[in-house]
Amino acid sequence: MDPRMAAELTKRVQGKPEQRKLDIIIGDFVKADLPYFDVCISNTPYQISSPLVFRLLSHRPIFRVAILMFQREFAMRLVAQPGTELWSRLSANVQLYSKVDLVMHVGKNNFRPAPQVESSVVRLVPLDPPPPIKFEEFDGLGRIIFSRRNKMVHATFMAKGVIEMLEQNWRTWCSTQNKIIDDDANMKAKVEEVLSSSGYSEQRAAKMTLDDLLKLLSAFHDEGIHFA
Repeated sequence: MDPRMAAELTKRVQGKPEQRKLDIIIGDFVKADLPYFDVCISNTPYQISSPLVFRLLSHRPIFRVAILMFQREFAMRLVAQPGTELWSRLSANVQLYSKVDLVMHVGKNNFRPAPQVESSVVRLVPLDPPPPIKFEEFDGLGRIIFSRRNKMVHATFMAKGVIEMLEQNWRTWCSTQNKIIDDDANMKAKVEEVLSSSGYSEQRAAKMTLDDLLKLLSAFHDEGIHFA
C-alpha cells in the first residue's frame, strides 16, 4: 500500500470533472471487500501476482475483463499450453476458469528506475458461467500431478504420502456417505485401477490437457476418491 500514490492521484484530479468519477480505496486488494467492477487494469506488485489472479477469478459478480502486467515469467506461465516447458499447475488452474492471452511484452527500460526483470501484459477474461468444478478438488489433483511434471502419472501417485492422503480423504468421504469400508480395502490398488482404466497411468503431466485433467478427476470421483 502506498498512501503517497493515493495522495498524488487525489491531487491530480482535484477540481476536475474526473474527481466525481474517482473513488480511491487504500488497502490490501487480496483481502479487501471489492466494489462492483467490470474492468480491472493493474500494474501488479509482482510479489502478489498469484493471489491477485485467484482473488479476481473468485470475485462475484463476474467481471468482464482484466488487463494485468506481471513479471514476464509469471505471465508466460499463465498463457502456457500443454506440452510446453512452462505448462504448470498455475496454467491449468487459471485456464480452467478463464481465457487468458498475451497482449504485449514490456521491457524493463520502460520503467524508472529500471527493475531487474522484464514484464508482460496479459488479458484475462473469466468464463461466464464458470465450469461447475470445485477449485479445491481440481487444484488438489494438480498439486499431485505437477509435483513431478515430467514423470509418469503412475509414479507420481505412488510417491510417498500421496496414497496415505488419498486414503484418508476416501475414508472421510465414505463416512459422510454412510458407506461401509471393507477390512481389506487397498487404496494403492484402487488408485492404480483408476489410472489404468482411465488410460492416464503412463501419461506425463507436462503433456496433459485441461480435458485430460478433468477426465482423470472425474474418474477418481467415480470411485469416491477426492483431493480436498
